[in-house]
Amino acid sequence: MELPTHFLLLYGYILLFAWVLFEQLGMPLPATPVLLAAGALSVDGSIRLHWAFLAALAGALLSDVTWFLVGRRLGHHVLRLLCKLSLEPTTCVRRTQDSFSRRRAITLLTAKFVPGLGTLAPPIAAQNGMGFGPFLFFDGIGAAIWVATLLVVGRLFGDAINRNPSLLNWIGRFSGAILILGIIGFFVARLIRRHNVLKSLAAARLEPAALKSQLDAGQPVYIIDLRHPLELVVEPFKLPGAMHFSPESLSVRHQEIPRDRDVILYCTCPSEASAAKTAMALHKLGIERVHPLRGGYDEWKRLGFPLDEVSPASSLASVG
Repeated sequence: MELPTHFLLLYGYILLFAWVLFEQLGMPLPATPVLLAAGALSVDGSIRLHWAFLAALAGALLSDVTWFLVGRRLGHHVLRLLCKLSLEPTTCVRRTQDSFSRRRAITLLTAKFVPGLGTLAPPIAAQNGMGFGPFLFFDGIGAAIWVATLLVVGRLFGDAINRNPSLLNWIGRFSGAILILGIIGFFVARLIRRHNVLKSLAAARLEPAALKSQLDAGQPVYIIDLRHPLELVVEPFKLPGAMHFSPESLSVRHQEIPRDRDVILYCTCPSEASAAKTAMALHKLGIERVHPLRGGYDEWKRLGFPLDEVSPASSLASVG
């Protein structure tokens, strides 16, 4: 823990506040080792545990309130931004949306302990119509539990070092290298997975203009809307004749999908990651003519191509 400990001794509570703030805003700066180090340093008084708790909690809450207000103002557009920061863009967003639809309070209480979920939960809470007061209450409790847990674990670790000082020499020798290798590994894994998804996507995706030409010519196509039901509430339109499926239900409902025509998949994430992943899954089920739509729903809408309205009752029923 030598590297985070060194920074903490230099910059103290300001570092704690800033590190937690930037991590929760979505930057790849793991706050866990810094909070653990702060807890360990509280053993000899180098760091005061209560001030460390307040500094880290302030950083987490400032980040969450910012994302909540941005999510309330920009709606699903902020989720498009977060898509770009995720290793599995729409899958991660959809998992958060599903979790929030089922249990709002529990999601906010536990979000900080799930990688990626802590950043996505506030804007999705705002998009789902949660009031600021309830959001701040449950999110504040969840953030406090997360910060306190890591500080206490670090404090226990510091006590163990006091009882056996040789532990510090071993950890100090290797922790900096492990942290750096972990960050490098994170970026390498992200680049490899992104490359593989984009390679598969480029080979199969369909241009919006080509799909419109097929529709105008009356060619039989089967269009599948993969957006989450919450997105249909705030954006109650779909491509002409599109059928709404969740990616999770396709393996069960794939018999409903015709095999004698092109099957077009679309979502709202700019990289079409969810559509590409679903296309590969359908290929394994024997559905060959599957194409993600380039740019998804947002590109189709931007080009001014026709849309069908989704009734509010249907949107709300999908959420339920």
